[in-house]
Amino acid sequence: MDLPIETKFDSNYRKVLVAARRARQIQSGASPLVRSQSNKACRLAQEEIQAGKIAYVHVGPPPEKPTIEDPGIPILAI
Repeated sequence: MDLPIETKFDSNYRKVLVAARRARQIQSGASPLVRSQSNKACRLAQEEIQAGKIAYVHVGPPPEKPTIEDPGIPILAI
């Protein structure tokens, strides 16, 4: 199974998830991929993404809207 490597983010939510995971890697001792004036892991991760140094692999099926079997439950549109 060959998974495609993504370099573009399809949503800001995914960008935040990738940045958070990369920040955890930096906090655990991974070397930063860019030079920065900041030493904060979150900021370093954001700068790495901005520089195009971070890619991700999307695994798993796209999320599906859950089905509701009990018609008595109100569905709220938020």
